[in-house]
Amino acid sequence: MSRAGNNPAIVIIGSGFSGLCMAIRLKQAGHHNFVILEKNHDLGGTWRDNQYPGCACDVPSHMYSFSFELNPDWSRMFAPQEEIWAYLRRCADKYSVAAHIRYGREVERIEWVDDVRRWHVATTSGEEYTTRAVVSGSGGLHVPSIAEIPGADRFAGPAFHSAQWDHSCDLSGKRVAVIGTGASAIQFVPQIAKQAGQVYVFQRTPPWLNPRPDFEIPPAVRAMFRAAPPTMRAFRDGIYWMLESRGVGFAVHPRLMAPLQRMAERHIERQIDDPGLRAKVTPDYMVGCKRLLLSSDYYPALTRPNVDLVTDPIAEITETGLVSADGSAYDVDVIIYGTGFKTVEAITELNVSGRDGVKLQDVWRGGVEAYHGITVPRFPNFFLLLGPNTAVGHNSVVFMIESQVQHVMSCLRLLAKDKAETIEVRAPALRRFNDGIQRRLRHAVWSQGGCKSWYLDDKGVNRALWPGFSFEYWARTRRARRADYVIR
Repeated sequence: MSRAGNNPAIVIIGSGFSGLCMAIRLKQAGHHNFVILEKNHDLGGTWRDNQYPGCACDVPSHMYSFSFELNPDWSRMFAPQEEIWAYLRRCADKYSVAAHIRYGREVERIEWVDDVRRWHVATTSGEEYTTRAVVSGSGGLHVPSIAEIPGADRFAGPAFHSAQWDHSCDLSGKRVAVIGTGASAIQFVPQIAKQAGQVYVFQRTPPWLNPRPDFEIPPAVRAMFRAAPPTMRAFRDGIYWMLESRGVGFAVHPRLMAPLQRMAERHIERQIDDPGLRAKVTPDYMVGCKRLLLSSDYYPALTRPNVDLVTDPIAEITETGLVSADGSAYDVDVIIYGTGFKTVEAITELNVSGRDGVKLQDVWRGGVEAYHGITVPRFPNFFLLLGPNTAVGHNSVVFMIESQVQHVMSCLRLLAKDKAETIEVRAPALRRFNDGIQRRLRHAVWSQGGCKSWYLDDKGVNRALWPGFSFEYWARTRRARRADYVIR
C-alpha cells in the first residue's frame, strides 16, 4: 500500500537524507506499512531549507550521495544546493517513498504507552498516530541559531538567517552586515559582495580554510559514468579513502593535523597580501578544533574594496545598524545572520517520553548520549539517526547515515526473528560505549586544539563527533549485538 493509516508499523520523522534513507531501506526489505512525518511542505531537510546564494556541498558530490543510488550526472565536484535537492526528490520518486510522506505534520510529542507497547505520536496539526517503532531523522541542522545581541529587535530593515533567506530582499547597492563566519557565510559572502554596495563581515572567531578543489565534471566523464557504472563506483571509492586519510589527525593524534594546518596557512598567504587582514583571518587554535572549511573565493572576497572584516565584538544593534565594542557605528540596510544551527538543542528538544513516562530530556540532563548514537535505554523501539557523537569532521555524513540505518534494520530483524514486540538497548552497553568514546575524545583535536565550537556542550564535552574513522563506525554498527539489547 502506498500510504499507511494512523496506525502504521513505523513512523519516520523528517524527509531529509536520514528519513529518506530509512524509508528506502524499509521498502527494499519489503516493509511498506510506514509513514514519514514532515513538518514542512516539501522534502529535502537541510537541502530544502538552505537556499542562500552560493549554497553547495563541502564534501565531493559522488561521496555525498547514497551508496545504492550513485548519480553519474553531478555537474560539479562539489554539487550546488539545487542539484542535491533534486537528487533527493529523484530518490524519493524512484524508490516509491514519496507517497508515504505526510507534509505539514510537525511532531509535537512522542509517548510510549506501556500497556499496549506502542508509541503515541501527536502532531501540531492535530493528527495522532499509534505505531510500533519511531525513527527520528530530523537531524541537527534545522533549528537556526540567532545570536542574542542587545537591540536586535529594534533594527528597522530586513534581517534574516541564512537558512531562511529572504529572496525578496534585493541586495543590489545595499549596505549589508553579515554576522558570523562559519560554513554558510564563507559561501554566501563572495556572492553577495558582487552586488551589494558595502558588506561588513562581523567575525568572532576566524575559521581555518583549505582550498576547495571544485571544477565542472566534463560531459565525457559523466557519459562514461552512465555507460560504465563500475568506473563511477571506483571513483567514489577513491574519494572515500582520500577523505578517510584525513582522519588520522582526528582519530590517531592531533600532531598529525600539521599538514592540513600548513596547507591552510599557505592558503592565506597566497590569497591575501595585506598583513593586517592576514592577521585577522588567521586562527590562534589548531586546525580541526573547529570545523575545517573549504573555500577558494572567501579570502579574495574579503580583499574587495566594498568588503570590510570587523573583528571587534558587537555591542548592540540599533534601528539603523550595529555598534561595535569600540564604539564604531556601522549603518546598514540589511542584516544577515550566518550564525549556524542549534545542533545539540535540535536533539534535546525532542519531546519524547519513554517507559514509565521518563522524559528524554531528563535522561539527558547530565549529557546527551546514545548507544552508537542510535538507541537509548528505557526508550524501546525508538531510534535516532544522526544522534549524539555520529557527526564526522573528515568524511561524508551520508556514509554515517547509511551505517545507522543498517543498524536500525538489524534491530528490526532481531524483532522479526524472535517474533518479539520490543527491542531496547541495555544501560551497561550504553555506558561502556559512551565512556569509551569520551575517553578517546578527550585526547582528540577537538578537546586539545584550544577552541570552543558547536561540537562541545555547555560543560565542554563533545556530544557531536565520532572520535574515529568512519569505516570503524560502519564495522561497529553493521549488526546489532543481541547481548547489548533486551528483546521482549
